[in-house]
Amino acid sequence: MQNHIKELRTTAKLSQAELAKRCKVSRQTINAIENDKYDPTLQLAFNIAYILNTTVDELFINE
Repeated sequence: MQNHIKELRTTAKLSQAELAKRCKVSRQTINAIENDKYDPTLQLAFNIAYILNTTVDELFINE
């Protein structure tokens, strides 16, 4: 499963730190998710999708 969080985040003109602050997690957590080193909880995935104005389906693409 591949995620598109980085692309969506940069399109929204948010830094990793800003997205992390809005999600109430560390910047390192966002970095790990973007680099496929950490799978977010379902709640965090929904939070990220809400902040990036998209759906969880759009964040994660099953290839």
